[in-house]
Amino acid sequence: MYREIYLKRGKEESLKRFHPWIFSGAVHHIAGDEPLKEGEVVRILTDGGDFIAVGHYQIGSIAIRVLSFQDIEINETFWENQLRSALDARMAIGIADRPQNNTYRLVHGEGDHLPGLIIDCYGQTAVMQAHSVGMHLARHEICQALLKVMEGRIEHVYYKSDTTLPFKADLGQENGFIHGGSECNVGLENGLLFQVDWLKGQKTGFFIDQRDNRALLEKYAQGRSVLNMFCYTGGFSVYAMRGGARLVHSVDSSAKAIELTNRNVEQNFPSDNRHEAFCKDAFKFLAANNHRYDLIVLDPPAFAKHRNALHNALKGYTRLNVKGFECIQPGGILFTFSCSQIVTKDHFRNAVFTAAAQAGRKVRILHQLHQPADHPINIYHPEGEYLKGLVLYVE
Repeated sequence: MYREIYLKRGKEESLKRFHPWIFSGAVHHIAGDEPLKEGEVVRILTDGGDFIAVGHYQIGSIAIRVLSFQDIEINETFWENQLRSALDARMAIGIADRPQNNTYRLVHGEGDHLPGLIIDCYGQTAVMQAHSVGMHLARHEICQALLKVMEGRIEHVYYKSDTTLPFKADLGQENGFIHGGSECNVGLENGLLFQVDWLKGQKTGFFIDQRDNRALLEKYAQGRSVLNMFCYTGGFSVYAMRGGARLVHSVDSSAKAIELTNRNVEQNFPSDNRHEAFCKDAFKFLAANNHRYDLIVLDPPAFAKHRNALHNALKGYTRLNVKGFECIQPGGILFTFSCSQIVTKDHFRNAVFTAAAQAGRKVRILHQLHQPADHPINIYHPEGEYLKGLVLYVE
């Protein structure tokens, strides 16, 4: 059936707690003489030969991503069952099949017991992203299972993994439709329209994980001047405008992001002169800007993707939030975020605390924010909690 990997004595303890990763240091030996190919499905055994899991083998510090703790075959039935479970969860939380919202995450990796796989839905198009070679090799099987489970909800599947797969795997794959094909790249989120750049955009083309936090910002926007830093597609800006902001400034260093922001504002609020976008470096914009805003959003890209970058990342978050506190009016509200997985809630909160002290501002925490329910966290995999945010009242 599948090749077998034996663990060192005692290294099965985390698997008994259903953690879905096996690190390379836990592996004792691989049965057989032929070398394993990256992405192969393997059976995991204890040093005594007892079965414990089935998963995808990969080269790197994480050697196996667990697909099941049952001794089963990874086939069409497996993919259908897992995808149906993911859909059932989205139906249960009321995010799928909503008339005012056709944009949501259907599969969130370990959070949906499919480590290495992301599937986002934008209307009738699903964007699939593999973060492991195993998921890449299974993409066509997953696509067929997806179409069956979604029962007409999805007609097009776009595969976008050129930047998420290990470059050393040398898979030579390209982004593109693996089923159907659509030129309609507009998603509907809470009644607002957004261009989704699944061809060249970040993630799957849109930051779905900020949906609930954008809706919260809308409630605070009435009559305020709003600054949206690292605006990307302008999601927070569009919500602020619907919330009645009197002025909205969007800032990003990417000209492509500014173009998308302007298009999204225009398609929701044609010829509305409350909005202006700036293609500038965030720190330079904040340092040079004399305008003091009533509401500021700081939603930067991940400052740290590896643990050895944690110290510099925390210094970066502190520095950025100091500038935010300096640019906000008394009585203003600051939405500040970290999407760095290795930065914990406590790390981030301490960085913002340090920034407030350095800026000499009195600050109260109004909300502690996180990723939405369609980005679930596997209770056995706390590393899946990556998005942290604070809403602050600044005196």
